[in-house]
Amino acid sequence: MSLKRRDFMKLCTGTVAGIGISQMFHPAVHEVLAGTVSGSRPPVLWLQGQGCTGCSVSLLNTVSPSIADVLLKVISLEFHPTVMAWEGEPAMEHMYKIADKFKGQFFLAVEGAIPMAADGKYCIIGEVKHKEVSMLDAMVELGGKAAAVLALGTCAAYGGIPMAKGQLTDSMPVSKVFAAKGVKTPVVNIPGCPPHPDWIVGTLVVALQAIKKLGLQKGLAEVVKILDKAGRPTPFFGKNIHDNCPYLQNFKDSKFSATFTKKEDCRYELGCKGPDTNADCFQRKWNNGINWCVQNAVCIGCVEPNFPDGKSPFYES
Repeated sequence: MSLKRRDFMKLCTGTVAGIGISQMFHPAVHEVLAGTVSGSRPPVLWLQGQGCTGCSVSLLNTVSPSIADVLLKVISLEFHPTVMAWEGEPAMEHMYKIADKFKGQFFLAVEGAIPMAADGKYCIIGEVKHKEVSMLDAMVELGGKAAAVLALGTCAAYGGIPMAKGQLTDSMPVSKVFAAKGVKTPVVNIPGCPPHPDWIVGTLVVALQAIKKLGLQKGLAEVVKILDKAGRPTPFFGKNIHDNCPYLQNFKDSKFSATFTKKEDCRYELGCKGPDTNADCFQRKWNNGINWCVQNAVCIGCVEPNFPDGKSPFYES
């Protein structure tokens, strides 16, 4: 038995049981989660490195399912520096206890890049037994014990802004840190600055469905099969922005906007990076399906591995 790509696509895009594109998820999504890696809600440890916390804010804005359902029915969020009530050393000790208790059975969510310079001392995330713990330390130890790692946001997935030209901390994305330190845990990249909440929740849900059907190792192997060369789930990042843009015909007819206030024409000459960007923003939209970047400005290519340096300047005149 295997998780068919067709089933994966249906679950991610909400094309079954009459679900509209605004909802994007199968109504039985919570039913799928009844059996998970730990027999209940899977433990999730969330680490924050060099970033802006935008990925966390994006997740908190998830609509279908709501963030309350995600936290109370989908996962067991055991550690999150921003939203948890705990703080300090007791919270850090709890994080490590969960990692030991559920070794090989928990998910590690990572937000932000990881500085490698000065033995990781540019990013200290807490203390355990009166000893400072760097983001690098935590990534190596916890990453090695996790079932899988979700690299959330372009900083964690590809280095993003912390790894841009001029940085002094030797910042790296999760995959490069693992390669340097010999950690073999599978990594799923969910880029974006920030990533859409559906991309985060949808990827986690599909991973849990695969694990439920096939077991931990085979389930994760099925998830890896649908990743593109950049480590992204193709159901969310498999379509080109430009090829699906509502202003495509204007591009073909050479009707270009001279200013951002002229919204009815193509914005390619204003710097739109849609031709070199792959994501379903045009279909999924943001802010509970209200709008998306190209509707009011331009695509800056934030889901691509070469963001931001390779996409600069963002705007042109």
